[in-house]
Parts: sequence; structure tokens; C-alpha cells
Amino acid sequence: MSITLKNLSKTYGTQKAVDSISFDIPTGQIVGFLGPNGAGKSTTMKMLTGFISPTSGSATINGLDIEKDALEVRKLVGYLPENNPQYTDMYVAEYLHFVASVYQLGKNAHSKVEEMISITGLTPERKKKIGQLSKGYRQRVGIAQAMIHDPKVLILDEPTSGLDPNQLVDIRNLIIQLGKEKTVILSTHIMQEVQAMCDRAIIINQGVIVADDRIELLTSNDKKRQEIEVEFIEVVDKNLLLAIDGIKEAHPLKGNGWKLISDKKTDMRVALFEFAKNNQFTLIKIQVNEHNMEEVFKDLTKKK
Repeated sequence: MSITLKNLSKTYGTQKAVDSISFDIPTGQIVGFLGPNGAGKSTTMKMLTGFISPTSGSATINGLDIEKDALEVRKLVGYLPENNPQYTDMYVAEYLHFVASVYQLGKNAHSKVEEMISITGLTPERKKKIGQLSKGYRQRVGIAQAMIHDPKVLILDEPTSGLDPNQLVDIRNLIIQLGKEKTVILSTHIMQEVQAMCDRAIIINQGVIVADDRIELLTSNDKKRQEIEVEFIEVVDKNLLLAIDGIKEAHPLKGNGWKLISDKKTDMRVALFEFAKNNQFTLIKIQVNEHNMEEVFKDLTKKK
């Protein structure tokens, strides 16, 4: 495994920011690391990147212990922190050359800087000072510095924050491409981005992992209920719909449409077609709505 955590914990006084979490992530997987504010996401990322030490437990990256082999681990990891600290008085290319020198890239420094400027779309801004850039372009600089030493593992905290829709698509595609060869952990509050980019999601709440699965399994519709949207040409009485076996709720939509909630795991579309046929109603729309990551996230992290 590229990343392995075993009972990793971080305690501040009496508060457990991260409470004995464990997971494995292989190479070539993009994982969304999700949770509400204060859940322990950034703390976990900071432990993996060596910025803070764990209170207990262990973690390895490519077989190297994050504490015993801290310097070697740093060479393998590219990190974009949430607040993306930068030297704002430096020019874009100048700053990336500085980062390249920190990683001791030597003769490869110039080519890597040019490569990062190109693939992150910084060419038009390369001669500007970082302090003159928009938030979106500063974010691109942050991603460029995280990748400049060709790390095996990328840890990105809110990588698409502040990007406009066009920039967002570019960075999303870049991360997907990187995920084919590297291990990528990204944290974001934009659930659409998780569904668009990630193979898997790990959800943490109050310091503990509450879900860890592939996106399609987390959002699969047979977990709890089915939600079906239907529309008829005719006006249909709500009580008739609620009389269908398995239909527990019926909410009116625009026109003669309804949102129906079923607690059955079997496909309700067959029963709805039979209902329309038997009652001589004309069914002009039937759509099964899958749960999205936003609904899954809210359900797993709501306060009890």
C-alpha cells in the first residue's frame, strides 16, 4: 500500500482531534478525505506530511514511517495546505525556482519549473508577483509547488478553492491525470468535485472514520430508500399513490409530477408502470434519483 494508517491519533489536552483512525490507500487511487469543519481532516494531513507528530498509532508512506523516516517521507509527498502560504513578493517563476532549490532538483530545476508553469496554466502570469495574482492563480501556484519534485503522493487540502468554473475544470482534469500514476488524497467541501474526481471517499466526523467506500457504493440507491420522480398527463390523487405497496411518501412537483419515496430495495418502476396501466393513467416521466455525495455526507456527519 502507498499509504497505511494504523490507529493514528492526535490529542490536544483532553480533546481528541483524531481518534485511532486506520485505512490503506494504494497507488493510482484518488481519495476524497471529507468531513465537517473541526472533524480532524487537516490534522490528519499535517501528521502525514510531518508538520505535527501523532500522539499514538503509526502511519507509513511507501513503507516509510512518517516519524522515523520523516525526511525521506517529505521527499515522497507533495502538499498543498488549506491556507496555501506563499512568498507574495516573489515572482511566480522565481518562487517555483526557489521551491525547486529546496528539493535540490539541480540541473532538472529549470525544466521542472517550466513544466509546472505549463500544466497548471500559469504561463500568462509567470512574470507577475504572487501578491498580484487572483486567488485562483495563487491556488495554481500552490498546486505547482506541491508537484514540482514529482512526488509519489499528493495531499491536497481544498485544491479547487477560489477557482472560477473554467479553472476548476482544468485543475480537476489535471488531478484526474495525476491520479493514474500517483496516490492522491484531497480534502474539499464541494461534494460535486468528489463525485467528479474521486474513486473513493473516506469521511471523518468528530475524529473518527464514519465511512470508507467507493463513491458508487456510498451513493447507491439501495442503501436506505428509493426516490422516484414521476409525471402523468392526468391529475393523480395522492392517496392512490400512497396505496401502492412500498410507497411511503408522495410530494407534489410542478404540473402533474410527484416525488415518491419507497422503502423497498426492488425497482419500483415496474409497480408504477402497472399502477398507471391499471388506472388508465398516462405516465410521461419516470426517473430514479440516486443519492448524491452531499446527501451521504449530511447523513453521516449530522449532529446527534
